Amino acid sequence: MRFPTLHAPTGPTPAGAPAWNPQRGGAMPSHRYRPAHERVHVPALLRRWPGRRIERAPLWVPVDLRDGNQALAEPMDPARKQRMFDLFLAMGFKEIEVGYPSASRTDFDFVRRLAEAPGALPEDVTVVVFTAARADLIDRTFEAVQGLPNVVVHLYTATAPLWRDVVLGKDRAELRALITAAAERMARLGEGRDGLRFQFSPEVFNLTEPDYVLEVCNGLTELWDASPDRPVVHNLPATVEIATPNVYADQIEYVDRHLARRDSVILSVHPHNDRGTGVACAELAVLAGAQRVEGCLFGNGERTGNVDLVTLALNLHTQGVDPMLDLSDIDTIRRTVEHCNRLPVHERHPYAGDLVHTAFSGTHQDAIKKGFAQHARTAAELGLPERQAPWSVPYLPIDPADLGRDYEAVIRVNSQSGKGGIAYLLQTAAGLELPRRLQIEFARVVQEATDDSGREVTGEELYALFRAEYLDAGAARTWRIDGDRAEVDGRPGRGAGPVDAVADAVGVEVLSFTEHKVGGSPDAIAYVEARVGGAVVWGVGRDASVLTAGVRAVLSAADRGASGGAVPGTAPRPARGTVPRPARGTASGRGKA
Repeated sequence: MRFPTLHAPTGPTPAGAPAWNPQRGGAMPSHRYRPAHERVHVPALLRRWPGRRIERAPLWVPVDLRDGNQALAEPMDPARKQRMFDLFLAMGFKEIEVGYPSASRTDFDFVRRLAEAPGALPEDVTVVVFTAARADLIDRTFEAVQGLPNVVVHLYTATAPLWRDVVLGKDRAELRALITAAAERMARLGEGRDGLRFQFSPEVFNLTEPDYVLEVCNGLTELWDASPDRPVVHNLPATVEIATPNVYADQIEYVDRHLARRDSVILSVHPHNDRGTGVACAELAVLAGAQRVEGCLFGNGERTGNVDLVTLALNLHTQGVDPMLDLSDIDTIRRTVEHCNRLPVHERHPYAGDLVHTAFSGTHQDAIKKGFAQHARTAAELGLPERQAPWSVPYLPIDPADLGRDYEAVIRVNSQSGKGGIAYLLQTAAGLELPRRLQIEFARVVQEATDDSGREVTGEELYALFRAEYLDAGAARTWRIDGDRAEVDGRPGRGAGPVDAVADAVGVEVLSFTEHKVGGSPDAIAYVEARVGGAVVWGVGRDASVLTAGVRAVLSAADRGASGGAVPGTAPRPARGTVPRPARGTASGRGKA
Protein backbone atom coordinates (compact mmCIF):
# COMPACT_ATOMS: atom_id res chain seq x y z
CA MET A 1 0.00 0.00 0.00
CA ARG A 2 1.25 3.49 -0.86
CA PHE A 3 -0.28 5.05 2.29
CA PRO A 4 -0.32 2.27 4.93
CA THR A 5 -1.30 4.65 7.75
CA LEU A 6 -4.48 5.82 6.00
CA HIS A 7 -7.69 3.84 5.70
CA ALA A 8 -10.58 5.10 3.59
CA PRO A 9 -13.81 5.16 5.63
CA THR A 10 -15.86 1.97 5.32
CA GLY A 11 -18.69 2.73 7.75
CA PRO A 12 -22.35 2.93 6.81
CA THR A 13 -23.68 5.62 4.51
CA PRO A 14 -25.67 8.11 6.65
CA ALA A 15 -29.42 7.61 6.64
CA GLY A 16 -31.08 9.86 4.10
CA ALA A 17 -27.86 10.59 2.19
CA PRO A 18 -28.56 11.38 -1.50
CA ALA A 19 -27.50 8.84 -4.09
CA TRP A 20 -24.95 11.23 -5.54
CA ASN A 21 -22.97 11.35 -2.25
CA PRO A 22 -21.30 7.99 -1.59
CA GLN A 23 -19.18 9.15 1.38
CA ARG A 24 -19.10 6.65 4.24
CA GLY A 25 -18.74 6.88 7.99
CA GLY A 26 -15.12 7.03 9.21
CA ALA A 27 -13.19 5.85 12.26
CA MET A 28 -11.87 9.24 13.46
CA PRO A 29 -13.12 9.83 17.06
CA SER A 30 -15.33 12.84 16.31
CA HIS A 31 -17.64 11.81 19.16
CA ARG A 32 -15.05 13.11 21.66
CA TYR A 33 -15.82 16.74 20.81
CA ARG A 34 -18.79 18.88 21.82
CA PRO A 35 -20.27 21.07 19.10
CA ALA A 36 -20.02 24.80 19.66
CA HIS A 37 -23.78 25.29 20.10
CA GLU A 38 -23.61 23.11 23.25
CA ARG A 39 -20.83 25.25 24.76
CA VAL A 40 -21.84 28.73 23.57
CA HIS A 41 -25.30 30.13 24.23
CA VAL A 42 -26.16 33.50 22.74
CA PRO A 43 -29.52 34.88 23.89
CA ALA A 44 -31.99 35.34 21.07
CA LEU A 45 -31.71 38.60 19.17
CA LEU A 46 -32.96 39.97 15.90
CA ARG A 47 -29.67 40.06 14.03
CA ARG A 48 -28.74 43.31 12.34
CA TRP A 49 -25.22 42.44 11.22
CA PRO A 50 -26.13 40.32 8.14
CA GLY A 51 -27.64 43.35 6.38
CA ARG A 52 -24.81 45.78 7.11
CA ARG A 53 -21.77 46.83 5.06
CA ILE A 54 -18.29 47.82 6.20
CA GLU A 55 -17.99 51.41 4.99
CA ARG A 56 -15.01 52.65 7.04
CA ALA A 57 -11.91 51.10 8.52
CA PRO A 58 -11.92 50.18 12.22
CA LEU A 59 -9.09 51.32 14.46
CA TRP A 60 -6.27 48.86 13.69
CA VAL A 61 -4.04 47.82 16.61
CA PRO A 62 -1.03 45.65 15.74
CA VAL A 63 -0.02 43.30 18.55
CA ASP A 64 3.08 41.84 16.86
CA LEU A 65 5.39 43.29 19.52
CA ARG A 66 3.56 41.50 22.35
CA ASP A 67 1.18 38.73 21.31
CA GLY A 68 3.05 37.93 18.10
CA ASN A 69 6.43 38.21 19.80
CA GLN A 70 5.58 35.76 22.58
CA ALA A 71 4.74 33.17 19.92
CA LEU A 72 8.19 33.29 18.30
CA ALA A 73 10.75 30.55 18.94
CA GLU A 74 13.30 33.36 19.16
CA PRO A 75 11.62 36.53 20.47
CA MET A 76 12.69 39.84 18.95
CA ASP A 77 15.79 41.55 20.28
CA PRO A 78 15.63 45.34 20.84
CA ALA A 79 16.83 46.12 17.30
CA ARG A 80 14.16 43.97 15.67
CA LYS A 81 11.46 45.35 17.98
CA GLN A 82 12.46 48.89 17.00
CA ARG A 83 12.46 48.01 13.31
CA MET A 84 8.95 46.56 13.58
CA PHE A 85 7.76 49.62 15.52
CA ASP A 86 9.23 51.93 12.88
CA LEU A 87 7.38 49.94 10.22
CA PHE A 88 4.10 50.46 12.08
CA LEU A 89 4.68 54.21 12.16
CA ALA A 90 5.55 54.30 8.45
CA MET A 91 2.36 52.37 7.61
CA GLY A 92 0.22 54.81 9.62
CA PHE A 93 -0.88 52.83 12.70
CA LYS A 94 -2.05 55.19 15.47
CA GLU A 95 -2.42 52.73 18.35
CA ILE A 96 0.28 50.08 18.87
CA GLU A 97 0.61 47.41 21.53
CA VAL A 98 4.32 47.46 22.38
CA GLY A 99 4.80 44.78 25.00
CA TYR A 100 4.27 43.14 28.36
CA PRO A 101 6.68 45.24 30.42
CA SER A 102 6.08 43.46 33.72
CA ALA A 103 6.97 40.07 32.20
CA SER A 104 10.11 40.93 30.21
CA ARG A 105 13.11 43.16 30.82
CA THR A 106 13.40 43.66 27.05
CA ASP A 107 9.79 44.88 26.89
CA PHE A 108 10.24 47.13 29.95
CA ASP A 109 13.34 48.75 28.48
CA PHE A 110 11.65 49.19 25.11
CA VAL A 111 8.71 51.04 26.70
CA ARG A 112 11.10 53.21 28.71
CA ARG A 113 12.98 54.16 25.56
CA LEU A 114 9.72 55.27 23.92
CA ALA A 115 9.03 57.41 26.99
CA GLU A 116 12.51 58.94 27.30
CA ALA A 117 14.15 59.15 23.86
CA PRO A 118 13.46 62.47 22.10
CA GLY A 119 11.23 62.01 19.07
CA ALA A 120 10.73 58.30 19.70
CA LEU A 121 6.93 58.58 19.74
CA PRO A 122 4.81 60.83 17.50
CA GLU A 123 2.26 62.97 19.32
CA ASP A 124 -0.74 61.26 17.71
CA VAL A 125 0.34 57.68 18.46
CA THR A 126 -0.96 55.81 21.50
CA VAL A 127 1.05 53.03 23.14
CA VAL A 128 -0.71 49.97 24.60
CA VAL A 129 0.89 47.87 27.36
CA PHE A 130 -0.36 44.54 28.65
CA THR A 131 -0.67 43.28 32.24
CA ALA A 132 -2.25 40.45 34.18
CA ALA A 133 -4.54 41.15 37.16
CA ARG A 134 -1.80 40.95 39.80
CA ALA A 135 -0.74 43.83 42.03
CA ASP A 136 3.03 43.58 41.53
CA LEU A 137 2.66 43.27 37.76
CA ILE A 138 0.32 46.27 37.60
CA ASP A 139 2.79 48.35 39.65
CA ARG A 140 5.65 47.40 37.33
CA THR A 141 3.53 48.27 34.29
CA PHE A 142 2.79 51.76 35.60
CA GLU A 143 6.48 52.22 36.33
CA ALA A 144 7.22 51.38 32.69
CA VAL A 145 4.74 53.86 31.20
CA GLN A 146 5.70 56.83 33.38
CA GLY A 147 6.12 59.84 31.10
CA LEU A 148 4.34 58.46 28.05
CA PRO A 149 1.90 61.09 26.74
CA ASN A 150 -0.74 58.68 25.36
CA VAL A 151 -1.03 55.20 26.80
CA VAL A 152 -3.61 52.45 27.24
CA VAL A 153 -3.00 50.00 30.11
CA HIS A 154 -4.53 46.69 29.04
CA LEU A 155 -5.73 44.39 31.83
CA TYR A 156 -6.61 40.78 31.02
CA THR A 157 -8.04 37.78 32.84
CA ALA A 158 -9.46 34.54 31.47
CA THR A 159 -13.18 34.34 32.21
CA ALA A 160 -14.50 31.18 30.49
CA PRO A 161 -15.86 28.36 32.70
CA LEU A 162 -13.15 25.87 31.71
CA TRP A 163 -10.42 28.37 32.57
CA ARG A 164 -12.16 29.40 35.81
CA ASP A 165 -12.42 25.78 36.93
CA VAL A 166 -9.17 24.26 35.65
CA VAL A 167 -6.69 27.14 35.53
CA LEU A 168 -7.80 29.73 38.10
CA GLY A 169 -9.84 27.69 40.57
CA LYS A 170 -12.35 30.48 41.12
CA ASP A 171 -16.10 30.80 40.73
CA ARG A 172 -17.77 33.75 39.01
CA ALA A 173 -17.98 35.94 42.12
CA GLU A 174 -14.41 35.24 43.20
CA LEU A 175 -13.03 36.01 39.75
CA ARG A 176 -15.00 39.24 39.49
CA ALA A 177 -13.62 40.31 42.86
CA LEU A 178 -10.07 39.66 41.62
CA ILE A 179 -10.68 41.69 38.45
CA THR A 180 -12.29 44.53 40.41
CA ALA A 181 -9.38 44.72 42.84
CA ALA A 182 -6.91 44.93 39.93
CA ALA A 183 -9.00 47.61 38.19
CA GLU A 184 -9.23 49.66 41.40
CA ARG A 185 -5.44 49.54 41.75
CA MET A 186 -5.06 50.75 38.15
CA ALA A 187 -7.49 53.60 38.82
CA ARG A 188 -5.50 54.72 41.88
CA LEU A 189 -2.15 54.55 40.07
CA GLY A 190 -3.55 56.45 37.08
CA GLU A 191 -5.37 59.14 39.05
CA GLY A 192 -4.70 62.61 37.68
CA ARG A 193 -2.75 61.41 34.64
CA ASP A 194 -3.71 62.95 31.31
CA GLY A 195 -3.56 60.77 28.23
CA LEU A 196 -4.06 57.54 30.20
CA ARG A 197 -6.91 55.16 29.36
CA PHE A 198 -7.81 51.61 30.36
CA GLN A 199 -8.60 48.41 28.48
CA PHE A 200 -10.00 45.10 29.66
CA SER A 201 -9.98 41.73 27.89
CA PRO A 202 -12.13 38.87 29.20
CA GLU A 203 -9.81 36.25 27.72
CA VAL A 204 -11.62 33.40 25.96
CA PHE A 205 -14.63 35.69 25.64
CA ASN A 206 -16.12 33.43 22.97
CA LEU A 207 -16.47 30.59 25.52
CA THR A 208 -17.70 32.83 28.35
CA GLU A 209 -21.36 33.27 29.36
CA PRO A 210 -22.61 36.53 27.76
CA ASP A 211 -24.31 37.71 30.96
CA TYR A 212 -21.04 37.32 32.88
CA VAL A 213 -19.11 39.27 30.23
CA LEU A 214 -21.61 42.12 30.54
CA GLU A 215 -21.54 41.97 34.33
CA VAL A 216 -17.76 42.30 34.45
CA CYS A 217 -17.35 44.80 31.61
CA ASN A 218 -20.17 47.09 32.69
CA GLY A 219 -18.76 47.04 36.23
CA LEU A 220 -15.35 48.19 34.96
CA THR A 221 -16.90 50.89 32.77
CA GLU A 222 -18.49 52.34 35.90
CA LEU A 223 -15.44 51.82 38.14
CA TRP A 224 -13.15 53.57 35.65
CA ASP A 225 -15.81 56.28 35.13
CA ALA A 226 -15.60 56.04 31.34
CA SER A 227 -16.85 58.97 29.32
CA PRO A 228 -17.00 59.83 25.61
CA ASP A 229 -13.82 61.91 25.88
CA ARG A 230 -12.05 59.24 27.96
CA PRO A 231 -13.53 55.94 26.76
CA VAL A 232 -12.65 52.52 28.06
CA VAL A 233 -11.72 49.70 25.64
CA HIS A 234 -13.50 46.39 26.08
CA ASN A 235 -11.67 43.85 23.95
CA LEU A 236 -13.50 40.58 23.27
CA PRO A 237 -11.06 37.90 22.10
CA ALA A 238 -11.79 34.71 20.24
CA THR A 239 -8.76 33.41 22.12
CA VAL A 240 -9.30 29.90 20.78
CA GLU A 241 -11.52 29.80 17.71
CA ILE A 242 -14.28 27.23 18.31
CA ALA A 243 -17.25 28.05 16.09
CA THR A 244 -18.26 29.35 12.68
CA PRO A 245 -17.78 33.12 12.24
CA ASN A 246 -21.52 33.87 12.43
CA VAL A 247 -21.55 32.67 16.06
CA TYR A 248 -18.81 35.15 16.97
CA ALA A 249 -20.73 37.90 15.17
CA ASP A 250 -23.86 37.06 17.21
CA GLN A 251 -21.81 37.25 20.43
CA ILE A 252 -20.34 40.63 19.48
CA GLU A 253 -23.71 42.08 18.47
CA TYR A 254 -25.32 40.91 21.72
CA VAL A 255 -22.64 42.62 23.82
CA ASP A 256 -22.71 45.72 21.58
CA ARG A 257 -26.42 46.15 22.19
CA HIS A 258 -26.25 45.60 25.96
CA LEU A 259 -23.12 47.47 27.04
CA ALA A 260 -23.70 50.26 29.56
CA ARG A 261 -22.50 53.77 28.62
CA ARG A 262 -22.11 52.55 25.04
CA ASP A 263 -20.86 55.94 23.81
CA SER A 264 -18.05 55.69 26.37
CA VAL A 265 -16.87 52.24 25.27
CA ILE A 266 -14.64 51.32 22.34
CA LEU A 267 -15.69 47.77 21.42
CA SER A 268 -12.65 45.82 20.27
CA VAL A 269 -12.06 42.29 18.96
CA HIS A 270 -9.04 40.01 18.89
CA PRO A 271 -9.72 36.91 16.76
CA HIS A 272 -7.37 33.95 16.55
CA ASN A 273 -7.27 31.55 13.63
CA ASP A 274 -7.62 28.00 15.02
CA ARG A 275 -10.34 27.13 12.50
CA GLY A 276 -8.73 29.14 9.71
CA THR A 277 -11.53 31.72 9.74
CA GLY A 278 -9.94 34.53 11.76
CA VAL A 279 -10.36 37.05 8.93
CA ALA A 280 -14.02 36.16 8.50
CA CYS A 281 -14.59 36.45 12.26
CA ALA A 282 -13.06 39.93 12.32
CA GLU A 283 -15.06 41.16 9.32
CA LEU A 284 -18.36 39.86 10.70
CA ALA A 285 -17.49 41.27 14.13
CA VAL A 286 -17.08 44.74 12.59
CA LEU A 287 -20.49 44.32 10.95
CA ALA A 288 -21.82 43.39 14.39
CA GLY A 289 -20.55 46.55 16.10
CA ALA A 290 -16.79 46.19 16.72
CA GLN A 291 -14.89 49.48 16.30
CA ARG A 292 -11.32 48.31 16.88
CA VAL A 293 -9.42 45.20 15.69
CA GLU A 294 -6.26 43.74 17.23
CA GLY A 295 -4.11 41.46 15.09
CA CYS A 296 -0.70 40.88 13.54
CA LEU A 297 0.84 41.60 10.15
CA PHE A 298 0.49 38.45 8.04
CA GLY A 299 -1.21 36.62 10.92
CA ASN A 300 1.68 35.69 13.21
CA GLY A 301 0.72 34.48 16.68
CA GLU A 302 0.35 31.44 18.88
CA ARG A 303 -0.87 28.17 17.38
CA THR A 304 -2.39 29.14 14.01
CA GLY A 305 -1.90 32.83 14.68
CA ASN A 306 -3.80 36.06 15.24
CA VAL A 307 -6.02 37.62 12.62
CA ASP A 308 -4.04 39.07 9.70
CA LEU A 309 -4.31 42.88 9.61
CA VAL A 310 -2.78 43.11 6.12
CA THR A 311 -5.45 40.85 4.63
CA LEU A 312 -8.23 42.67 6.50
CA ALA A 313 -7.04 46.10 5.36
CA LEU A 314 -6.57 45.08 1.73
CA ASN A 315 -9.96 43.36 1.72
CA LEU A 316 -11.41 46.80 2.47
CA HIS A 317 -9.27 48.40 -0.24
CA THR A 318 -10.66 46.00 -2.87
CA GLN A 319 -14.18 47.06 -1.86
CA GLY A 320 -13.47 50.74 -2.40
CA VAL A 321 -12.99 51.49 1.32
CA ASP A 322 -9.86 53.38 2.41
CA PRO A 323 -7.98 51.08 4.83
CA MET A 324 -6.22 54.14 6.29
CA LEU A 325 -2.86 52.35 6.16
CA ASP A 326 -0.07 52.55 3.58
CA LEU A 327 0.33 49.12 1.99
CA SER A 328 1.71 50.44 -1.29
CA ASP A 329 5.06 48.63 -0.95
CA ILE A 330 3.94 45.19 0.16
CA ASP A 331 7.32 43.59 -0.49
CA THR A 332 9.16 45.96 1.85
CA ILE A 333 6.52 45.30 4.51
CA ARG A 334 6.83 41.55 4.01
CA ARG A 335 10.64 41.55 4.07
CA THR A 336 10.65 43.59 7.27
CA VAL A 337 8.19 41.28 9.01
CA GLU A 338 10.11 38.20 7.82
CA HIS A 339 13.31 39.71 9.20
CA CYS A 340 11.78 40.67 12.57
CA ASN A 341 9.87 37.41 13.09
CA ARG A 342 12.44 35.18 11.38
CA LEU A 343 9.51 33.44 9.76
CA PRO A 344 8.69 33.31 6.04
CA VAL A 345 5.47 34.62 4.51
CA HIS A 346 3.97 31.85 2.40
CA GLU A 347 4.08 32.16 -1.40
CA ARG A 348 0.28 31.84 -1.48
CA HIS A 349 -0.42 34.27 1.35
CA PRO A 350 -3.25 36.65 0.35
CA TYR A 351 -1.98 39.77 -1.43
CA ALA A 352 1.65 39.49 -0.21
CA GLY A 353 2.81 36.06 -1.38
CA ASP A 354 5.28 35.77 -4.24
CA LEU A 355 2.79 33.76 -6.34
CA VAL A 356 -0.51 35.53 -5.68
CA HIS A 357 -0.48 37.43 -8.99
CA THR A 358 0.78 34.45 -10.98
CA ALA A 359 -1.36 32.23 -13.18
CA PHE A 360 0.27 29.04 -14.43
CA SER A 361 -2.75 28.06 -16.51
CA GLY A 362 -2.58 29.22 -20.12
CA THR A 363 -6.26 30.19 -20.15
CA HIS A 364 -5.78 32.34 -17.06
CA GLN A 365 -2.75 34.02 -18.63
CA ASP A 366 -4.72 34.82 -21.76
CA ALA A 367 -7.59 36.32 -19.73
CA ILE A 368 -5.20 38.48 -17.70
CA LYS A 369 -3.44 39.83 -20.79
CA LYS A 370 -6.79 40.67 -22.41
CA GLY A 371 -7.89 42.29 -19.16
CA PHE A 372 -4.82 44.54 -19.13
CA ALA A 373 -5.56 45.60 -22.70
CA GLN A 374 -9.20 46.37 -21.88
CA HIS A 375 -8.15 48.31 -18.79
CA ALA A 376 -5.87 50.49 -20.92
CA ARG A 377 -8.71 51.18 -23.36
CA THR A 378 -11.11 52.05 -20.55
CA ALA A 379 -8.61 54.47 -19.02
CA ALA A 380 -8.13 56.18 -22.39
CA GLU A 381 -11.89 56.48 -22.92
CA LEU A 382 -12.29 58.09 -19.48
CA GLY A 383 -9.31 60.38 -20.00
CA LEU A 384 -7.64 59.03 -16.85
CA PRO A 385 -4.18 57.63 -16.11
CA GLU A 386 -4.34 53.83 -15.92
CA ARG A 387 -3.42 53.96 -12.21
CA GLN A 388 -6.55 56.06 -11.57
CA ALA A 389 -9.04 54.20 -13.77
CA PRO A 390 -11.55 51.75 -12.23
CA TRP A 391 -9.95 48.31 -11.86
CA SER A 392 -11.56 45.23 -13.40
CA VAL A 393 -9.16 42.56 -14.69
CA PRO A 394 -9.90 38.81 -14.72
CA TYR A 395 -8.18 36.77 -11.98
CA LEU A 396 -6.64 39.88 -10.40
CA PRO A 397 -8.96 41.20 -7.67
CA ILE A 398 -6.43 43.94 -6.88
CA ASP A 399 -4.16 45.99 -9.14
CA PRO A 400 -0.63 44.70 -8.41
CA ALA A 401 0.63 48.27 -8.84
CA ASP A 402 -1.38 49.31 -5.76
CA LEU A 403 0.97 47.08 -3.76
CA GLY A 404 4.16 48.25 -5.42
CA ARG A 405 4.28 45.28 -7.80
CA ASP A 406 4.83 45.80 -11.47
CA TYR A 407 2.79 44.55 -14.42
CA GLU A 408 5.90 43.28 -16.15
CA ALA A 409 6.55 40.92 -13.24
CA VAL A 410 3.05 39.48 -13.46
CA ILE A 411 3.19 38.85 -17.20
CA ARG A 412 6.82 37.76 -17.28
CA VAL A 413 6.45 35.10 -14.67
CA ASN A 414 3.20 33.80 -16.07
CA SER A 415 4.59 33.46 -19.56
CA GLN A 416 7.05 30.83 -18.34
CA SER A 417 4.41 28.22 -17.64
CA GLY A 418 4.73 26.74 -21.14
CA LYS A 419 8.48 26.29 -20.77
CA GLY A 420 8.20 24.69 -17.36
CA GLY A 421 10.58 23.44 -14.71
CA ILE A 422 13.34 26.09 -14.65
CA ALA A 423 14.00 25.69 -10.95
CA TYR A 424 13.65 21.90 -11.16
CA LEU A 425 16.14 21.64 -14.04
CA LEU A 426 18.71 23.79 -12.24
CA GLN A 427 18.37 21.66 -9.13
CA THR A 428 18.64 18.32 -10.90
CA ALA A 429 21.30 19.35 -13.45
CA ALA A 430 23.47 21.66 -11.36
CA GLY A 431 22.51 21.13 -7.71
CA LEU A 432 21.21 24.69 -7.29
CA GLU A 433 18.30 25.60 -5.01
CA LEU A 434 17.25 29.07 -6.13
CA PRO A 435 15.25 31.25 -3.72
CA ARG A 436 11.75 31.89 -4.96
CA ARG A 437 12.26 35.53 -5.94
CA LEU A 438 15.48 34.69 -7.77
CA GLN A 439 13.52 32.09 -9.76
CA ILE A 440 11.18 34.88 -10.86
CA GLU A 441 14.05 37.15 -11.90
CA PHE A 442 15.92 34.38 -13.78
CA ALA A 443 12.73 33.38 -15.62
CA ARG A 444 12.96 36.70 -17.48
CA VAL A 445 16.51 35.90 -18.58
CA VAL A 446 15.43 32.49 -19.86
CA GLN A 447 12.52 34.04 -21.72
CA GLU A 448 14.76 36.52 -23.51
CA ALA A 449 17.17 33.78 -24.55
CA THR A 450 14.61 31.23 -25.71
CA ASP A 451 11.39 32.90 -26.87
CA ASP A 452 12.47 33.49 -30.48
CA SER A 453 13.80 29.94 -30.93
CA GLY A 454 10.76 28.40 -29.26
CA ARG A 455 12.76 25.35 -28.18
CA GLU A 456 13.27 23.89 -24.75
CA VAL A 457 16.67 24.20 -23.04
CA THR A 458 18.54 21.32 -21.43
CA GLY A 459 19.74 21.43 -17.85
CA GLU A 460 23.32 22.05 -19.00
CA GLU A 461 22.26 24.92 -21.26
CA LEU A 462 20.19 26.40 -18.48
CA TYR A 463 23.17 26.36 -16.11
CA ALA A 464 25.38 27.96 -18.79
CA LEU A 465 22.82 30.76 -19.09
CA PHE A 466 22.69 31.12 -15.31
CA ARG A 467 26.48 31.24 -15.09
CA ALA A 468 26.74 33.91 -17.80
CA GLU A 469 24.06 36.04 -16.12
CA TYR A 470 25.08 35.72 -12.45
CA LEU A 471 28.28 33.84 -11.67
CA ASP A 472 30.44 35.72 -14.18
CA ALA A 473 29.19 39.09 -12.91
CA GLY A 474 31.68 40.81 -10.62
CA ALA A 475 34.53 38.50 -11.59
CA ALA A 476 36.69 41.38 -12.84
CA ARG A 477 36.82 43.11 -9.46
CA THR A 478 39.69 42.86 -6.98
CA TRP A 479 38.99 42.72 -3.28
CA ARG A 480 40.52 42.10 0.12
CA ILE A 481 38.97 41.33 3.50
CA ASP A 482 40.43 41.90 6.94
CA GLY A 483 37.92 41.05 9.67
CA ASP A 484 35.07 43.54 9.48
CA ARG A 485 36.87 45.68 6.91
CA ALA A 486 37.01 45.26 3.15
CA GLU A 487 38.54 46.91 0.12
CA VAL A 488 37.05 46.50 -3.35
CA ASP A 489 38.85 48.02 -6.33
CA GLY A 490 40.54 50.39 -3.88
CA ARG A 491 37.31 51.51 -2.17
CA PRO A 492 37.08 50.77 1.59
CA GLY A 493 34.10 49.32 3.39
CA ARG A 494 33.14 48.26 6.89
CA GLY A 495 30.32 46.18 8.37
CA ALA A 496 29.19 43.61 10.91
CA GLY A 497 31.03 40.91 8.93
CA PRO A 498 32.93 40.34 5.69
CA VAL A 499 29.82 40.27 3.47
CA ASP A 500 28.45 43.47 5.04
CA ALA A 501 31.85 45.14 4.64
CA VAL A 502 32.02 44.29 0.93
CA ALA A 503 28.46 45.51 0.47
CA ASP A 504 29.41 48.78 2.15
CA ALA A 505 32.43 49.16 -0.15
CA VAL A 506 30.35 48.78 -3.33
CA GLY A 507 27.35 50.73 -2.04
CA VAL A 508 24.61 48.10 -2.01
CA GLU A 509 22.03 47.19 0.66
CA VAL A 510 21.75 43.46 1.31
CA LEU A 511 18.08 42.50 1.73
CA SER A 512 18.47 38.73 2.06
CA PHE A 513 21.33 36.21 2.02
CA THR A 514 21.18 32.42 1.69
CA GLU A 515 23.77 29.80 0.85
CA HIS A 516 24.05 26.01 0.49
CA LYS A 517 26.46 23.34 -0.65
CA VAL A 518 26.18 22.52 -4.32
CA GLY A 519 24.88 19.00 -4.83
CA GLY A 520 27.61 16.62 -6.03
CA SER A 521 30.35 19.24 -5.56
CA PRO A 522 32.57 20.52 -2.72
CA ASP A 523 31.53 24.09 -3.65
CA ALA A 524 29.22 26.43 -1.80
CA ILE A 525 26.89 28.78 -3.59
CA ALA A 526 25.54 32.02 -2.11
CA TYR A 527 22.54 34.09 -3.18
CA VAL A 528 22.20 37.78 -2.31
CA GLU A 529 19.10 39.90 -2.85
CA ALA A 530 20.21 43.52 -2.80
CA ARG A 531 19.00 47.03 -3.44
CA VAL A 532 21.27 48.84 -5.87
CA GLY A 533 20.19 52.40 -6.45
CA GLY A 534 16.42 52.14 -6.72
CA ALA A 535 16.34 48.56 -8.05
CA VAL A 536 16.25 45.19 -6.32
CA VAL A 537 18.54 42.67 -8.03
CA TRP A 538 20.09 39.30 -7.27
CA GLY A 539 23.72 38.27 -7.25
CA VAL A 540 25.18 34.77 -7.02
CA GLY A 541 28.64 33.55 -6.09
CA ARG A 542 30.20 30.10 -6.12
CA ASP A 543 33.44 28.89 -4.55
CA ALA A 544 34.89 26.15 -2.37
CA SER A 545 34.97 28.78 0.40
CA VAL A 546 31.60 29.88 1.82
CA LEU A 547 33.10 33.30 2.58
CA THR A 548 34.37 33.79 -0.96
CA ALA A 549 31.05 32.62 -2.41
CA GLY A 550 29.26 35.25 -0.31
CA VAL A 551 31.62 38.01 -1.38
CA ARG A 552 31.23 37.08 -5.04
CA ALA A 553 27.44 37.11 -4.65
CA VAL A 554 27.56 40.71 -3.39
CA LEU A 555 29.86 41.75 -6.22
CA SER A 556 27.60 39.99 -8.72
CA ALA A 557 24.60 41.95 -7.45
CA ALA A 558 26.53 45.22 -7.51
CA ASP A 559 27.64 44.79 -11.13
CA ARG A 560 24.25 43.54 -12.34
CA GLY A 561 22.48 46.44 -10.63
CA ALA A 562 24.90 49.02 -11.99
CA SER A 563 24.57 47.78 -15.57
CA GLY A 564 20.91 46.79 -15.65
CA GLY A 565 21.87 43.13 -16.02
CA ALA A 566 24.61 43.36 -18.70
CA VAL A 567 27.84 42.99 -16.77
CA PRO A 568 30.89 44.97 -17.93
CA GLY A 569 34.15 43.08 -18.18
CA THR A 570 32.52 39.67 -18.52
CA ALA A 571 30.76 37.63 -21.16
CA PRO A 572 27.69 39.63 -22.29
CA ARG A 573 24.18 38.37 -21.79
CA PRO A 574 23.24 36.13 -24.74
CA ALA A 575 21.31 37.81 -27.52
CA ARG A 576 17.57 37.24 -27.62
CA GLY A 577 16.78 33.85 -29.09
CA THR A 578 20.17 32.30 -28.27
CA VAL A 579 21.28 30.01 -25.48
CA PRO A 580 24.97 29.71 -24.56
CA ARG A 581 26.52 26.28 -24.88
CA PRO A 582 27.93 24.73 -21.71
CA ALA A 583 31.50 25.76 -20.88
CA ARG A 584 33.99 23.76 -18.89
CA GLY A 585 35.04 25.03 -15.46
CA THR A 586 33.79 28.03 -13.52
CA ALA A 587 34.80 31.68 -13.42
CA SER A 588 37.30 32.52 -10.70
CA GLY A 589 37.51 35.86 -8.97
CA ARG A 590 40.66 37.85 -8.41
CA GLY A 591 40.10 38.70 -4.79
CA LYS A 592 41.42 37.15 -1.61
CA ALA A 593 40.28 36.94 1.98
